[in-house]
Amino acid sequence: MTSVITSRARHVAVIGLGAAGLVAVRELRREGHTVIGFEREKHVGGLWVYTDRVEPDSLSVDPDRTIVHSSIYQSLRTNLPRECMGYSDFPFVTRSSDGDPRRYPDHREVLMYLQDFAKEFKIEDMIRFETEVLCVEPSPENNRKWRVQFKSSSGVSGEDIFDAVVVCNGHFTEPRLAHIPGIESWPGKQIHSHNYRIPDPFKDQVVIVIGSQASGNDISTDIATIAKEVHISSKMVASDSYGCYDNLRIHPTIYRAREDGSVVFRNGKVVFADAIVHCTGYKYHFPFLKTSGYVTVEDNRVGPLYKHVFPPALAPGISFIGLPFMGLQFFMFEIQSKWVASVLSGRVKLPAEDKMMEEAIAFYSKLEGLGIPKRYTHFLTDPRGNPMLGTFKPEDAVVISQSDYFNWIAKQCGCTSIERWRERLYNVAIKKVFFGGDSYRDRWDDDQLIEEVYREFAKLKPNQDCSS
Repeated sequence: MTSVITSRARHVAVIGLGAAGLVAVRELRREGHTVIGFEREKHVGGLWVYTDRVEPDSLSVDPDRTIVHSSIYQSLRTNLPRECMGYSDFPFVTRSSDGDPRRYPDHREVLMYLQDFAKEFKIEDMIRFETEVLCVEPSPENNRKWRVQFKSSSGVSGEDIFDAVVVCNGHFTEPRLAHIPGIESWPGKQIHSHNYRIPDPFKDQVVIVIGSQASGNDISTDIATIAKEVHISSKMVASDSYGCYDNLRIHPTIYRAREDGSVVFRNGKVVFADAIVHCTGYKYHFPFLKTSGYVTVEDNRVGPLYKHVFPPALAPGISFIGLPFMGLQFFMFEIQSKWVASVLSGRVKLPAEDKMMEEAIAFYSKLEGLGIPKRYTHFLTDPRGNPMLGTFKPEDAVVISQSDYFNWIAKQCGCTSIERWRERLYNVAIKKVFFGGDSYRDRWDDDQLIEEVYREFAKLKPNQDCSS
């Protein structure tokens, strides 16, 4: 357990008011800090604020493009059951009157949950809406403080000085693209899933979807309802197979594209396609953060970072909430925020800078020794045998599981770690994502576990109707 010292309040900026920023504001205020949140949109919710607007550059590679923050498509539903998605003391349960009652609800239900959370804890009072952060850098007058320069939608610019800045701007706006030899001369249309909303533009077309994770599976089945053919390019298969629709095929990765409109897969299969949809993920991107090159993003590794949160030389003045992916996101945002808030108050002390750097370097070396690419640095589950990472030998050591990570943070700040029921529910759900078929969201056999979950919800201070 880290040592405890005298607590004090800080003046803190939070950048981004999605699911991470909302709970960061709450935890910072609970710890006694004064907080100002900066949100460039009109509403809280971040990623979960749906818009039918897309970027003019369908691949989002033009640095001067007009950026649309949201990446969700009209048909999106959660890929985890609502019960394990919510914050620890604010259950994500079925709304008593309106909304989507399904256990795997649509994106509108998630947004309403976040709006309810913001209202319950009076978070909007601390937010500057329609305000974009342009620059975060050490204050020229005092390099222990941070200068935040910003600009409102009406064109008014300003700056404030803060003791600390918590970065919660998400990582779903800067797309990663697949490398396809010959794509420069291929004549078809390309789009990244960031700019996908509805299947209508692909009516009667032959479409290739690159990627078979959550968005790739969702979008391919969405498009298959209206397209002539849909072909999924997946790292997880070595030969061709059929999907859930007669017009949907699954192939290995793409070998090359040709100027005659054909696309060749690694098993030799050739498809003449009208469009390619890149469901290939996103890059971490912090254009406003000026640290003289100390914090970098290299092959999607944000570093150097201690425990995915603190840059050793800049801690605790700069911290990141929400970098790890593929886990219990809302709970992780919450427990990371508790840690950051307690460190900033001085209630919990970080190790010395050299010790934090030493641990970060050791972690990176361990990843390298396991053959895990840098882009999976912030992947918080057991990498062995995971479809995203390939097959590892049984004797390969676990780098760090999300439960271990949560338990470690909880020990630091003296808070409750992940509940047993939440961990069990997540473990069941994540297997269904990979192996449960296309209708996994609407089939489950965990009634006994769900009864236990709702008994636990009933013990909390009532802030929502948990009777369902």
